[in-house]
Amino acid sequence: MDFMRTKIILSLILFFLLSLPFLFFQKAKAEPNYSYKIYTPDNYSGVEKNVQSASKGSQIIFIVDFSNSMNETIDGISKVDMARNTLAQILPKIPPDVKVGLRVYGHKSGFTYLQGCQASKLTVPLGFNNYQSIMGSLYATSAVGWTPITYSLKQAVNSDFLGTTGKKHIILLTDGGENCDESPCTYVINLMKTTNDVTIDVIAFDIHDVEANNQLKCTALMTSGKFLSADSQDSLLNSLFETTGVTKDVRATIKFPAY
Repeated sequence: MDFMRTKIILSLILFFLLSLPFLFFQKAKAEPNYSYKIYTPDNYSGVEKNVQSASKGSQIIFIVDFSNSMNETIDGISKVDMARNTLAQILPKIPPDVKVGLRVYGHKSGFTYLQGCQASKLTVPLGFNNYQSIMGSLYATSAVGWTPITYSLKQAVNSDFLGTTGKKHIILLTDGGENCDESPCTYVINLMKTTNDVTIDVIAFDIHDVEANNQLKCTALMTSGKFLSADSQDSLLNSLFETTGVTKDVRATIKFPAY
């Protein structure tokens, strides 16, 4: 009897030891992997295909970076002011039959990681001829936080465009790569498996990090969007003209009061 009990106990111990590798493997599969080594997946050729003109869209959501790094200056002007100045010239020229909205991120620093990484807000919903509301919001917003790009894209796709039909066009203006969530490249690869009505144009503003640029380039090209780099106010303005598709003649100059 003692021999049989000992044999059963040893068999159970052996079974448990043999099961450990499988249990650890299952745990590893269940945990999210936010590694950014995903810029050249098998289904991403890096070749720009079927790029859509923004002017053909009927609705545009601008996602503008208000992370703390946007306070850095170029030629004595902060990047956030350059963004405001150039958008002030572009917005009045967008055709009146195009709905435009504004989402910002990084406008709150947050006391915790979760707060900082969900600091993204639709400040102006999609609407016609609302550039003054958008500019008012841009001047009322401060650059203080982090860079939750992927979270902002998810909110734009799932909430900001909710109930709309037709092509959904996002113009992302950022001076850095994702530092909160999964890479936006990973997100759009999965998004494109279920929809083809979202185009994301990315303006990489004064970004010198190779991985961040690759991440953002993939985000644009996987949605048949444009990836543009800018490192000055003039090049930023040209990038906005190209992504919106508006003409450059008779540029409007609008002065907005500080809020």
